[in-house]
Amino acid sequence: MKSIQIDVAVIGAGTAGLAAYRAAKAAGKSVVMIEGGEYGTTCARVGCMPSKLLIAAAEAAHEARHTAPFGVHIDGEVRIDGHEVMARVRNERDRFVGFVVASVDGIPQADRLRGYARFIDNTTLQVDDHTLVQAARVVIATGSSPNVPPPFLALGERLIVNDDVFSWDTLPQSVAVFGPGVIGLELGQALSRLGVRVRVFGVSGSLGPLSDPAIRDYAYATFSREFYLDTHAKVGRMSEVDGQAELVFVDKGGIERSERFDYVLLATGRTPNVRGLGLENTGLALDARGVPLFDASTLQCGDSPIFIAGDANNILPLLHEAADEGKVAGENAAHYPKVLPLRRRAPIAVVFSDPQIAMVGQRFADLAPGSFVVGEVSFEDQGRSRVMLKNRGLMHVYADVQSGRFLGAEWLGPRAENIAHTLAWAYQMELTVAQMLEMPFYHPVVEEGLRTALRDAQAKLAG
Repeated sequence: MKSIQIDVAVIGAGTAGLAAYRAAKAAGKSVVMIEGGEYGTTCARVGCMPSKLLIAAAEAAHEARHTAPFGVHIDGEVRIDGHEVMARVRNERDRFVGFVVASVDGIPQADRLRGYARFIDNTTLQVDDHTLVQAARVVIATGSSPNVPPPFLALGERLIVNDDVFSWDTLPQSVAVFGPGVIGLELGQALSRLGVRVRVFGVSGSLGPLSDPAIRDYAYATFSREFYLDTHAKVGRMSEVDGQAELVFVDKGGIERSERFDYVLLATGRTPNVRGLGLENTGLALDARGVPLFDASTLQCGDSPIFIAGDANNILPLLHEAADEGKVAGENAAHYPKVLPLRRRAPIAVVFSDPQIAMVGQRFADLAPGSFVVGEVSFEDQGRSRVMLKNRGLMHVYADVQSGRFLGAEWLGPRAENIAHTLAWAYQMELTVAQMLEMPFYHPVVEEGLRTALRDAQAKLAG
């Protein structure tokens, strides 16, 4: 077994790991990046990009079926070729992964170490059975994996996670989705629009990332009209029968049903990849999941020279957050014991459903009652939205009653991904509602709906 000495060891070559490597390298330190799995980030390989490819196919099918209200009639049936759909998903996915792999290939070979790392002590790592790494500091950037609760294991090979979807050769006939969060909602709707029989089950009443009850109720009613959705599901027996998943559940009408599905897609969250790292050998305090306790601003684990970034810490499992965290973790590791806090950007979340869901700034659930007003707009009669027949949606914006500052927003509606960026900039600049209303709004655009909500908030602030 060979031994190497290094200033900074980065465990993981995903988004956070790559950012940490580059930051530590830019600080003039010797760095090694350790990766045991395939190169290519979660986003590119099994997350953001392949899911959007599947959604794009679903949107094309949906739009083709709904041209008649415009007076445009397509003769014949809209035919979906599952093999072609999945071939494009895989081909384009591989193209995106290729870009990431190419960027890793651009890193000097001496700075890359293949294998799985395990802590021997705080600053000694053993990589498989071939290398001991003596590092002055370590960055953990090992990402996360889908969480699989034990009861679902009874489904055997019929149980899949979102990672598996993008390896399909064709589309199945039926899928039951557990977890109406971001992943479950996006993939459930997309599969339904592509002709797959879909049922989406939840147990806590939650839907996507929404915390505003009015917006959540509107979203539930909207999606329930398109596919089966039960956010308070009562599911009993689950088993694998004759090559299918059999579920016994009580439907929304109170009737017990037994149905079979080709697959059960589990989208009930992700777990940090820390098992097998040997963290028990570091002396660090660990939480119930085995993740080191760390400072969320500096990403430092206790007062040790160990830092944790990206999905592995599970603060905000988003690509841009992982990149920011990786950079700060790498810089702090390079300059340890001097560490600086991360200045987080405005919170922003988007669900690429149709209508889209978005959240910016502070959540409704986190605001103190009586400390804010709510500005509202319905997109059902909003001009541009009706022109496009995309007029499904409801928005709430929140403003501080004392200062008038814009605090956040939750909504469902057309082009939410674009409006979310405008609001995130306003939040980060700490603008008031009055200042936001001084900004230009072109006509006719969907953003005029945002202006209506801001005007409603301003009227309530003045009252």
